[in-house]
Amino acid sequence: MEPTVIVIIAIVVFAIIFVKKTLVIIPQSETKIIERLGKYHSTLSPGINIIIPFIDKAKNIVILRSGRYYNSTTIDLREQVYDFDKQNVITKDNVQTEINALLYFQIMDPFKAAYEIDNLPNAIEKLTQTTLRNIIGELELDETLTSRDTINTKLRAVLDDATDKWGVKVNRVELQDITPPQSVLTAMEKQMQAERNKRAAILTSEGEKASRILASEGAKTAMINQAEAAKQQAILQAEGEAQARLKKAEAEAFAIQKIAEAEAAAVQKVAETIGTSANPAQYLIAQKYIDMMKNLSAGEGTKTVFMPYEASNLLGSIGGIKELLKETK
Repeated sequence: MEPTVIVIIAIVVFAIIFVKKTLVIIPQSETKIIERLGKYHSTLSPGINIIIPFIDKAKNIVILRSGRYYNSTTIDLREQVYDFDKQNVITKDNVQTEINALLYFQIMDPFKAAYEIDNLPNAIEKLTQTTLRNIIGELELDETLTSRDTINTKLRAVLDDATDKWGVKVNRVELQDITPPQSVLTAMEKQMQAERNKRAAILTSEGEKASRILASEGAKTAMINQAEAAKQQAILQAEGEAQARLKKAEAEAFAIQKIAEAEAAAVQKVAETIGTSANPAQYLIAQKYIDMMKNLSAGEGTKTVFMPYEASNLLGSIGGIKELLKETK
């Protein structure tokens, strides 16, 4: 191969390498820090960027990926999540607990993230652990288990304020697991079971109470209905008896009226028969007296009849009957 060809090939290769080193393509949501001769020069934006090869150089920063630290020249501007390992913390009532936290943060200023802190992921992790210990140390175990939202809010506020000088914004913090010791878990389970038994007993007693109340109310209503029915029955029976007595009295009055009318008619007939000179009333009384004496003397055996003294006057009227009969002939 001729020297001229070798030179041309070398020039072409050098040109390709130069162009490749000169043109830097940055994906969306990523950036790079460019240093020129060891000094900060610029922050590349997404798209095609031109740098001077061998003079401009991208700065390396530490990133955390799959639980391991790596050096990289690319800075990811998207929201990132760090899943930290479980750590032991002690609560206010001296209970050792394991807590696992999730941290969501985003790099807002690549310059600060590259120059203000040496190892950003490690710094965030240590700051999260320290802050979490401080917050949990102010709470008892029961408050720790029931106040996750409060802990998350306090932790996010502290971390966001502390990482602001690093160009990082902490969006939210989530406590993933809170694991007390096994002895505490056993005691909590027994307490929970006792509480459930207590609630079951309360609900059972309330149910029995409600059932008894309903039964007593039902019995009360039944007694009221029975009393009301008996009252209505007595009223109707009294009204029926009153109406029956009224009808009976009306019937008796009607019968008496008819008898009186019949007797009056008989007296009138007697008066018409015996004439105007005799007393028909006296005649009828005498006739009834004779009928009564005839009834008294009827029957077998000897009967003694005691008559009041006043009846002797009535016997005297018998003599008048004879006179009446004579006058009628």
